[in-house]
Order: sequence, then C-alpha cells, then structure tokens
Amino acid sequence: MVRFFTMRVFAGFVGAQVLLLAAAVSAGDRTAEEARPRVEHHLLEAEQIVRHFEGVIAEECPRFDTAAERRAYVDGEVERVVLLVAHLEEAWSEAKRTSDKDVRRAAKAPRAQVSQAQSLVTKLQTCVGDDGANLEPRAVWRRVEREVPRRRAEVALP
Repeated sequence: MVRFFTMRVFAGFVGAQVLLLAAAVSAGDRTAEEARPRVEHHLLEAEQIVRHFEGVIAEECPRFDTAAERRAYVDGEVERVVLLVAHLEEAWSEAKRTSDKDVRRAAKAPRAQVSQAQSLVTKLQTCVGDDGANLEPRAVWRRVEREVPRRRAEVALP
C-alpha cells in the first residue's frame, strides 16, 4: 500500500514537471527579435483598419440606390471588423510564443481597438436605420466570431 501510494505521488510529480516544462518551452520558443516583426506586422495591419474605421465614423452616412448596394457596403465593413479581430488575435498569438514581456505588452495593448469596431457597428446600425432597414449588432458580432478563425488562418504568417 505504501509503495503504491509513493509511486502515485512520484508519477504525479513527474507529470507536473513535464507539463511545466512543456509550458515553459512553448511560451518561449521564439526570441524577442524573431517575434517582434511578426507581432508588428499584425499590429500595422490592424492600425490601418482602425484608421479606416475612424474615417467612416467621422463621415456622413453613405446613401445607396438599392438594398443590394447597402448590403454590399455593410458586408465589406463587417469583413474589415473580422479582419481587425483576426490580426489582433494573431498578434497576441505570436507574442505568446516569446517570453519577452515588451513584445507581449505591445501585442496586448491594441486589443482595446476593438472598441473602434464596436463604434463602427453602431454607426452602421444608425446609417442602415436611416435608410429604413435594420441591422442587428448581435448578428454582426456572431458573424465576426464565426469568421475570425478562418481569417486568422489566412493572415497567419508562415
């Protein structure tokens, strides 16, 4: 009985060590010099999308002759939201592969830019409503959640 209990404790200890070692290795498999340009690539792409959103939010609502034109415009803007979130998530994913705190901080900070996307969705809802149509923000965010994994795969660096 004592021998069995001792072996279980030892096996548990060895298992915990293996898990900790695996976590340490996966968290730092890239140097800061390797990770930084990868993170910066995604952050630059995200920054360009946010600048586009700022322009859309500042401008008057566009007017469309047909519902199909309005739908195409809204779909394009929602696709940019998907792309923004995909780039921000990829930047964080890349940053997690290094143990460098500065790289991680740089990747984490811009995730607050998703608020720009929320402002854009509110603006789109207002614009669509002005045209007598309806845009449901929850449906937009469900679409974003559904499409981000595919877009992340597309924007991921080799």
